[in-house]
Amino acid sequence: MTTEIHHDAQARLFYCDVENRRSVIEYELDDAVMSITHTRVPPELEGRGIAGQLTRFALETAKNQQWKVRPVCSYAVVYFRRHPEYAELLA
Repeated sequence: MTTEIHHDAQARLFYCDVENRRSVIEYELDDAVMSITHTRVPPELEGRGIAGQLTRFALETAKNQQWKVRPVCSYAVVYFRRHPEYAELLA
């Protein structure tokens, strides 16, 4: 399942809407370091790969912006462990 993901830079979040429910990644940006602070997917949407898609989109955005990434939330920490191709982004 592929979802349309949006970046709201002013609110500092990435989000997508599936079945009228919003999933989000919230982050803080300090200089050129994006700290991923929360990843939230509604319980009824869990297991569909939405969190992974959001995280991949966030990391690709960081790469394109030449930001480093500090995974703060537990999901982001695990994502980095499972996807060593993004290790160069770690702050």
